[in-house]
Amino acid sequence: MIKTILISLLVTLSWTYGLTQNSFFKKTASVLANKIIQQADATLFEKPITVTAYSSERSKGGKHDFFSEGDYWWPDSLHPNGPYIQRDGLTNPQNFTAHRLAMIRFSKVVGNLTSAYILTKNTKYSKAAMGHLKAWLLDTATLMNPSLLYGQAITRKVSGRGIGIIDMIQMVEVAQSVSVLEKSGLINNKDISEIKNWFTQYLKWVTTHSYGIDEREAKNNHGTCWVMQVAVFAKLVGDTSLLSYCNNRFKTVLLPSQMAPNGSFPLEIKRTKPYGYSLFNLDAMTTLASVLSTQKENLFDFVGTGNVSIKKGIEFMFPFIANKASWPYAKDVMYFDEWPVAPISLLFGSKATNNAGWFDTWKKLEHFPTNEEVIRNTPIRNPLIWINNSLEKNTK
Repeated sequence: MIKTILISLLVTLSWTYGLTQNSFFKKTASVLANKIIQQADATLFEKPITVTAYSSERSKGGKHDFFSEGDYWWPDSLHPNGPYIQRDGLTNPQNFTAHRLAMIRFSKVVGNLTSAYILTKNTKYSKAAMGHLKAWLLDTATLMNPSLLYGQAITRKVSGRGIGIIDMIQMVEVAQSVSVLEKSGLINNKDISEIKNWFTQYLKWVTTHSYGIDEREAKNNHGTCWVMQVAVFAKLVGDTSLLSYCNNRFKTVLLPSQMAPNGSFPLEIKRTKPYGYSLFNLDAMTTLASVLSTQKENLFDFVGTGNVSIKKGIEFMFPFIANKASWPYAKDVMYFDEWPVAPISLLFGSKATNNAGWFDTWKKLEHFPTNEEVIRNTPIRNPLIWINNSLEKNTK
């Protein structure tokens, strides 16, 4: 109890005397600060764990290549030695998930440590975050190759698929943390150059390889997540051409092709997890709108062909977030009871539109989920790294 009170006092003093944040940041931080510092202190001395710590005999790649397997693919009982078959919505617990879990851990730890630095200005947190960044992106003994050639493989069918690129959404908070640390002067010139080179190499791969092109053209949340990750990485490395491309794709492809006039996502509602997928796609879309918005253009005000907008998407889902019992569609076949957790769509939407009701609902929900599947499908877990003067540096 005493430690919690001291943490709260120190954070409050930091805001009062050290930080120059706006009121929205302050009220958001007041919800999250104590838990952020507690988690950061608990992980401060944890060692990095990268893809090189685990291997699978089913992977066709090397020790530095990320490997995952298609979630909903299972052995065929009629042909035990044949290729796996799909059972949509039902996760195979025997799949190799170690690399994905390691990447999620990387994202969680770095985002949390960076958030703790924002709150306290204590460089012990930023230095700890740098240890993980170097292990994953710079150290030749432990780094991950900047591609996803072996993502979402299917046993005895394919060694990798474009659909596996969605696993890289776990890296968006890594990239955003790098941006925060760079702007704070906490990464030396050599390291930031090499980190940006890693993301530049990945961007070249994901925008030119057939897997990347396939994923870009996906009609549902996979297409959204392709644009979201490309936009975040492009913003980090300063690729204005790619940022412009993502802006145009958001306006002319994602919104009009995925959103119905009432603000719903029909392709997500058709899935066996309609509630979870609707939340997930909305979070990705609002993250994209937030990342691409500037002082000159707020994409939360944009209305596309068919009278669709990100605001309308939030307005559609909001009643079902506030009261899940009112959800009029099928229940998800798995994890329905674990949703919703605090969706970033409500926070970003509230910040962009001054909607107090969205913020109040976000505030009441769970901000630190523990279920692995929920964590995986909530890639924006550290709001403070995004709303920390988020628009000031992107004015073009």
